Amino acid sequence: MYNVRKTKIGKTEQMDALAQASGDLYRRTVLSFWRTVRRKDRWLSQYAMMRWQNSKQLHAHSADAAVQSFFAALKSWRALRKTDPKAKPPRRFGKYFRVQWKASAIRLRNGSLILANGKGNEPLIINGWEYGLPALVEMGWDGKQYELRCIYKSEAPPKIVGGSVAGVDLGEIHLATVVDGKGAIIVNGRELRSKKRYQNKLKGQLSGMIDVKKKGSSRRRRLIQSKQRQLLKLKNQIKDIHHKQTTRLVRTLHERGVGTVVIGDVKDIRDGLDYGKKTNQKLHQWTCGESRRMIEYKSERLGMECILQEESYTSQTCPVCGCRHKPRGRVFRCPSCGLVCHRDVVGGANIRAKYLGTFGSPVVGVMASPTGVRFRPDMRCSSGGMLDAS
Repeated sequence: MYNVRKTKIGKTEQMDALAQASGDLYRRTVLSFWRTVRRKDRWLSQYAMMRWQNSKQLHAHSADAAVQSFFAALKSWRALRKTDPKAKPPRRFGKYFRVQWKASAIRLRNGSLILANGKGNEPLIINGWEYGLPALVEMGWDGKQYELRCIYKSEAPPKIVGGSVAGVDLGEIHLATVVDGKGAIIVNGRELRSKKRYQNKLKGQLSGMIDVKKKGSSRRRRLIQSKQRQLLKLKNQIKDIHHKQTTRLVRTLHERGVGTVVIGDVKDIRDGLDYGKKTNQKLHQWTCGESRRMIEYKSERLGMECILQEESYTSQTCPVCGCRHKPRGRVFRCPSCGLVCHRDVVGGANIRAKYLGTFGSPVVGVMASPTGVRFRPDMRCSSGGMLDAS
């Protein structure tokens, strides 16, 4: 198992030079590869490209990592085009690119993290390092400054034996609804939806202002930069909400003794559906994949097992009598037994029942009222502090 620690390190000329050297190497890799394909009709291997392209400023393994990044993108494209013929291969590049240091280039000495570079070049030294020796270090730009993304290997936690099963229904209105057999938890999505609405409104306003400005003018350039800054801030706020809400949810499940987390599979929900302009926009901006990914890796860190479960008709089937009824609005009212419950709670309960093999079977008992989890800015979320770099 791997843990990632992000640490802000500011901005120096040395960092700019390293990122620019990595960007130049990546650019030469992209151009050389496609030029060879076009002229010689040959696809060079990753090994051949690593022998061909190198950098005097970067450590040998850091240079290899830049080449490997291109071939990783190429592999993803070749897999994606089997299902999406319109997928485009990796051809774009920029002036700067992330820099990676592997274990052979990482040292820890007297509380300083030392990252080796090419022969004759000064290493990048991060003073005041308190987190131990990482297995891999990546330096990237976060929009304002450079940050180190350090990967640490850790032993997998022991699996929870004999724990209960919780069903998770991911939603566009509410981030997630969880039912563990004893109660239900609704993770409120009001703050997240508010940020997304403002994001769409801001994009429309700024794009309209940019379109009426003359191309190449200073006013147009300033507006584009302002748009990028504001959208980046909103993107970080949305990411922060995701992290804090899912962290709170997983910690609560762990405290309740849950051993298996069953998540409804909604990855193909957008295919072949047309609910109108506004609803389609909401569905395509629904970050269900990001929510599922966060819940999965955070649960596995605590020893809980995560399983994807097909969820057809889970929001339309009564968990008490098994009667199928398509509800209107957010409240499920069963016409057979008279059950009145939150629609997402019904979905979570049925996802759990599908995993347990009791879906559609009548049960005896009354479902407890769900408890809500609202977003607060002071909710727990890990973050790295500023360190000195020299």
